[in-house]
Amino acid sequence: MQENSEAVLVATGALPALILIAAALTLPVCLALLALYRRAVLRSMALASPAAGSAASHPQETPSTPATPPTAMLRLEPRESGAASARPALARMRRSLRAAGLVHLLAGLAYALVLTTAWMQFTWEDGGFVPTRFLLVFACHAWPAVLAVGLVTAGTRRQRLTLGLAYLLIVLALAAWALARNPALPALELARLWASINLPPTVLLLAFLHRRIRAVGPLVLAFMLVAVIGAEAAVRLAGQSEATMRLAVGAGGALGLDGTQTFWALLLAGAAVAALLGRLVLKWLGRRHVARRSSDQILTLEAMWLLFAVVQSVGFAFEGLAWLAAGPLAFLAWKLTTVAGFRLAGLERAQGPAPGLLLLRVFALGARSERLFDAFGKRWLRIGHIDMIAGPDLATTAVEPHEFLDFVGGRLSRAFVRDEADLARRHPARALGPDPDGRHRVNEFFCHDDTWRPTMLCLARAADAVLMDLRGFSPQNEGCRYELQQLLDHVALERVVVLVGRDTDRGFLERTLAALWQSSRAGSPNRDNPHPLLRMVEERGDDTAARLVEALLEAPPRAAAA
Repeated sequence: MQENSEAVLVATGALPALILIAAALTLPVCLALLALYRRAVLRSMALASPAAGSAASHPQETPSTPATPPTAMLRLEPRESGAASARPALARMRRSLRAAGLVHLLAGLAYALVLTTAWMQFTWEDGGFVPTRFLLVFACHAWPAVLAVGLVTAGTRRQRLTLGLAYLLIVLALAAWALARNPALPALELARLWASINLPPTVLLLAFLHRRIRAVGPLVLAFMLVAVIGAEAAVRLAGQSEATMRLAVGAGGALGLDGTQTFWALLLAGAAVAALLGRLVLKWLGRRHVARRSSDQILTLEAMWLLFAVVQSVGFAFEGLAWLAAGPLAFLAWKLTTVAGFRLAGLERAQGPAPGLLLLRVFALGARSERLFDAFGKRWLRIGHIDMIAGPDLATTAVEPHEFLDFVGGRLSRAFVRDEADLARRHPARALGPDPDGRHRVNEFFCHDDTWRPTMLCLARAADAVLMDLRGFSPQNEGCRYELQQLLDHVALERVVVLVGRDTDRGFLERTLAALWQSSRAGSPNRDNPHPLLRMVEERGDDTAARLVEALLEAPPRAAAA
C-alpha cells in the first residue's frame, strides 16, 4: 500500500514537476543554441570555400553586356489578379489544406474520446452517463485539436481568430446547455474544468512553439525531458537505501564535496548519463526526417500532443496507476488516426505537377521575413517545394531538424556548398515530393562568400517560379543587384514575381531595373519579348501571402517559358 502511495506521489507530483522544468528550460536553451547556430552560419557564409583554390570554385560567368541594348523598355507593373492558369494549382492547394485540417481534427477528436471515456469512468457513480457532462469534458479535451488545425492551416491572424472563436462558441453553447439543465451548477466551476485540463499544457507550449524556435523546439524539449528525468532518477536511486546514500556521500566526500554539492553533483551526473540517451533519441528523430518518414510539422505536432497526453493524464493516477495509460493510449489514437488519414487522403502522393520555387530576399528584414515565410509556406508547401540560399534572416526559422543536428554534432561545415562539382551533386539530391502529411520541403543551400553566386544561378535556371522579396531594397543591397541581373539574363520574366513594401524605394528600384535591363546579355530569354514586364505584388495586410501564391502560380511551366 505504501509503495502504491509513493508511486501515485511520483506520478502526480514528481512527473508534472519534471515536465514543467524541462519545458521551462527548453526556451532559453533553444534561444541560446539557435543564436550560436545563426552565428556559425554567418561566420561560414563570410568565409571563402575551402576549395577556393580549385578551378571549379571559380566558374567563368557569361558576360552580361550585349552587343546592342534591347529596343523594348522593361516595365515594372502590379500583377493583375484572376488568371485562369493558376486555378488548378490553387484548387489542389486548398484541397490539401482542407484534407490535412480534417485529418488533424478527426485525430484530435479520437484523442479527446479516449481521455473523456476514461474521465467518465471516475464519475459513473455520480449519476451514471450524463450527455451534457460527457460533451463538456469532450470539448475540453478537444482543445489541442484546435491548436493543431490552426498550426497546419491558419495562415493569417483572421483565420486563427476565427478558429478560436468557433471553438469558444461551441464551449459556451455546451456550458449554457449544462447550466440550463442544472441551475445549481456554478458557472465558475465550468471555467475551472477547462483551465485544469488545458491551461498548464497550453502555457507550456509557449516554450517551444514560438515561430523563432518552432523548428527545433520539439527536438530540444525531447532532449531536456530525458536529461531532467535522468537527473531526478540519479537522486532517487541514491536515496533508495541507506547503503546507496552512504556510497553517494562517501564518493562526494572523496572529491571534497559537502552534502549540498554532492546533491548537485548527483543531478549533473544523472543528467549527463541521460544526455547520452537523449542524443540517441535526437539521432533517431533526425534519421526519420532524412528518410522522409516524418516532417518538421509532424515532429512539432507529435511533441505537442505528447505533452498534452502526459499532462492531462497525470490526475488519473489518483484513481490508480493503471489509469495513467489513458494518456499514451490517447496519443496512440491520435497517431494512428493521422497516419490512416494521410494515407486515405493520399497526401503523401503528389496530386499534380509540383512546381519548384526559388525564394530570394533582402537579408535584413528579420521578423518580417519570418512572418511572411510562415504564412506563405503554409500555402505553397502544399503544392511544391521551396529552394533558397540560407541567410541570416531565416537562419533560425527555416532550419531543418537534420541541419540543426549537424550543427550540434559539430558537422555544420559539411552542409556548405564547396564548389560547382559539389553543387552538381547536391542539387539533384534535394528533397522533392511531399512528406507523409502532404507538405513539400524547404531545401536550404548553405553557401560561402564565393559559392553563392553559382548556386543562385543554378537554382534560378531550374526553378518553375522565382519570388524576390525586395522590401527594404536600397543601394546597400549589392547582392540583390547581382541576383536581379541574373534573373533578367537567364530567367523568363513570366516566371518572376517581386514583392515590394512601403519601405521599398520605387524610384531607385525602377532605375536599377532599367540599368540592368540595358546591360542584359544578348542570349537572355527576355531579349525578344516585345513587351517585357516584371510583375510586382505589394505588401498589404494579411492577404499578402495568398496574393503571392496566386501570382507565382500564374507563371507558365518552365518548358513553355523557355
